[in-house]
Amino acid sequence: MAQHKEHSCDFTLEVLGEGAVTAVPDRTLITLGTVSEGVELELVQSDNAAKMSAVIEALERSGIARDSIKTTQFLIEPQYDYIDGKQEFRGYKVTHLLQVTLDNITEAGRLIDKAVAKGANAVTSIEFDSSEAAKAQQEALIAAVRDAEAKAAAIAQALGVSLSAVPCKVEEVTRPESRPVFFKTAAMPLESASSPIEPGQLTFRAAARIWYMYG
Repeated sequence: MAQHKEHSCDFTLEVLGEGAVTAVPDRTLITLGTVSEGVELELVQSDNAAKMSAVIEALERSGIARDSIKTTQFLIEPQYDYIDGKQEFRGYKVTHLLQVTLDNITEAGRLIDKAVAKGANAVTSIEFDSSEAAKAQQEALIAAVRDAEAKAAAIAQALGVSLSAVPCKVEEVTRPESRPVFFKTAAMPLESASSPIEPGQLTFRAAARIWYMYG
């Protein structure tokens, strides 16, 4: 993208540069938990709490530190059926979800198997991350600036004009953060828990807008 325009400088050339850097994931974030339903709230809560305690114990026995396990959602919801246009109380649903952080990318399937065996019946996301994410994002931004510089130089050469040695304005173009999520649904069928989970690579993207004076 490039265009001539008057900006804060008298005459400027505006260019948009983009950069991307890949990184190998080395950390996994899994969100899983238990969903219990029934008519008696006390019994539903008790059932859910017992299953969740068993799940947490299984996670800890697998070597997951307690500070790597945190609750991300706890809901108690009344459930209703609609019969002939009338709302009829059906019972309660209790949902308790945990986020589990693994310092590797190879144990997700095995960990989910163990959690399911102890009563987990919902897996809402499996997300991969990298300890080098901040560094990769900076490298992507540098690449975006270099891309913008190259575009500006090419345009200036084509137009037969010269650019200022220093840009008159540089702006990072912010975009909504997006992380690779490889599984996201309300619940995962139990038979799918042992399926191979492939992390692939993470791609970090950045963009920069630069204005040069020309003449």
